[in-house]
This record gives sequence, C-alpha cells and structure tokens, in this order.
Amino acid sequence: MTYSEKLDQAIERLHDEGRYRTFIDIERRNGNFPHAVWTKPDGSEQDITVWCGNDYLGMGQNKAVLEAMHEAIDATGAGSGGTRNISGTTVYHKQLEAELADLHGKESALLFTSAYIANDATLSTLPKLFPGLIIYSDSLNHASMIEGVRRNGGAKRIFRHNDLAHLRELLAADDADAPKLIAFESIYSMDGDFAPIEEICDLADEFGALTYIDEVHAVGMYGPRGAGVAERDRLMHRLDIINGTLAKAYGVMGGYIAASAKMCDAIRSYAPGFIFTTSLPPAVAAGAAASVAFLKRAPELRQKHQEQAAALKLRLKGLGLPVIDHGSHIVPVIVGNPVHTKLLSDMLLEEFGIYVQPINFPTVPRGTERLRFTPSPVHGPREMDALVNAMDGLWAHCALNRAEQAG
Repeated sequence: MTYSEKLDQAIERLHDEGRYRTFIDIERRNGNFPHAVWTKPDGSEQDITVWCGNDYLGMGQNKAVLEAMHEAIDATGAGSGGTRNISGTTVYHKQLEAELADLHGKESALLFTSAYIANDATLSTLPKLFPGLIIYSDSLNHASMIEGVRRNGGAKRIFRHNDLAHLRELLAADDADAPKLIAFESIYSMDGDFAPIEEICDLADEFGALTYIDEVHAVGMYGPRGAGVAERDRLMHRLDIINGTLAKAYGVMGGYIAASAKMCDAIRSYAPGFIFTTSLPPAVAAGAAASVAFLKRAPELRQKHQEQAAALKLRLKGLGLPVIDHGSHIVPVIVGNPVHTKLLSDMLLEEFGIYVQPINFPTVPRGTERLRFTPSPVHGPREMDALVNAMDGLWAHCALNRAEQAG
C-alpha cells in the first residue's frame, strides 16, 4: 500500500464517522460584527451571522483597538523581526506585559504567540525548574495543557474532572516532600462549567503544591476588571501561574502567563517554545494592550454578555432543547450524534444564514456531540429571534428528542 493510499484511508475514516472537519470561507466586515459574508464553494456569496466565534465581546472591531494597531504598524512596520531575545522585543511587547501583570495583580507577565504555546511551553518546562515535579492535571484540561504535561518527562497524575476527593487522594499518596503542581481551568469551554478554585487552592496549601490555572475562556469577561473567574472570586493572590489568551474576549491574538517575576524570568530563560519563536508583530501587541486596557474599564460589556447568554439559554430550554447550563457564557446544545450535528450545522448555514460549527470527537466524548453557541453583546434581538426560530424548526424537522417541558 502506498503512502497516498494510507492518507486516503485516514481521511476516509473521518468521513465514515461523520466527523470530517471542513473550513468555510467567511469574511468578517469591519463594524458589522457578528455579521459576515460566506463565500460558497461555487463562488457565490451569502450574508451570515456568526454564532460560534470566540471574539466574545466584539473587541476585534473596537475602535480603540484598531486605532492602536494602525498607529503601531505605521510606526514600526509589519513583523517584529526576530525572537524576543534577538531584536523581537519592542516597547509594545513590554507595554502589553505590563498591562497583563497589572490585570492579574502579579509582578510580571510573559507573552507568547498563543495561549496554546503558553500552556505547552510553560507546563513542559516546569520540571526543569523543579526536579521531581509531579503535576496533577484535571481530566478535562485543554489539549495544550495535556500536551505540555505529556512532554515534560516528569510524573503526572490525572484526577477526575472537578473531583476534589480524587485530587486529595492522589496528593496524599505521593511523597510529601516532592514538588507538586495542580493544573486546571477556570471555565471548561465545552460544557461551560466552573472549577472549584478555592477548594483546589486549599488542597494546594495543605500539600505544598503550586497552582496553575487556565483562564482562557474567562479573561476579559469575568471579574471587576476582566481578569477572570479568579478575580471575580477574589482568589488571584492564591494562584501561582495564570494562563490567558488575547485571541478570544480581547479580540486580537497571543497568549501569556502572569506570575511572580522569578517564575516568568525562569520560564523565559528555559522554555524552548518561548526562546525559539518569533515574537508577535508589534501592531498585534499594541492592539492587545489597548483591548486589555479598554476592558478593565468596561464592566457594562461583561454584564451585557452574561445577559445575552442567559437569555439564549432560557429561550432554547423553553423549547425543550437539551442545553447544558452551568451559569457561564457558554451555550452548548447536545445533539449526541456526529452526523446529525453536522447536518444541523449545514442546514443552519445554508437555509438560515446562521453559522455554528459542529463540535465532535475528539473535542468532546462520543455521544455528546453538540452545537456550541457563543452569544455576544452585539448579537441583537433580531439575530437571537432568527436563531431560536431556526433551531425550533430544524429540531422538529430532524425529529430530535426534546426534554420534558414544565406545564
């Protein structure tokens, strides 16, 4: 069998299982989010509404962000020209790191090209800094955290999702003198549930462990200044390393960690994922810094975002649709079959101009395939009415089960 035939087999398996991923060609229109234009395979265009984007607050088209990016690109040009160590550190990178350190109440912050790289590079480097380190990782942690833990060559323990008793059992079973770190997320993006942050910090204190929290789906959207769930719950001071993204609520690109000055200095000095990567373009860093600064002073956007998510959940649940509701901004609707999930996504797009990407295995377990909606403050009543009516009609058309509705 040839290499080409092996590739054919691998791709065909995905088609057979109904989880082959396709890209759709969309063009966001400046100032008109969440509306966009879809270029179909035949070259024709259709106006659509994006309901699955991670630009949760529409900051990717915020005037302050765009102005900062224009000013930086006019001043410096396109790329950074090198790694952070070799000519790739500019005033814009330093300004952004200062904004992020201030956001999280930490001494320092370290910028990466993405939150994926920030997680992978940091978690894979920590055993170099703390020989014999044991990492305790939540079973539903993001792929970037899993990869970082897997690659670090140190010991790892996987505790059942949000299961404090299991985490305690694992901590107690290991050498009391071994260095330890607990890695978890504040919001798990597929179900939208929260971690028991305070209780995890209590266990970390009891067993002498460091804490590492991924706030990717919370920064910008929770807390008085948008620092995340830990800020909302007044727990940031108990977390040793905070990971966040600039590509979701902040609407730009990049990832980071915020921690003590010594921790950031050590990661900066030892992590290959930081040392050997060209830094973000100055314009991107400038736009991200403007976005972080803007959202520190925009609690009304966070409030509107939560109201939109609650309203959509209420309306979909009122139709008897199987919505997972843990009180966060994530709105997952369980379909439970990859073929049906893809069919619903295609019909919403082609017949109603509503874009929501199907979420299938391995992102979620088999049998829990879903549509995951991300309402924003700029999704208006007209857009929400269109979505709810389309979901109601298609659920009936596809003869999918509904939950028992209260009389």
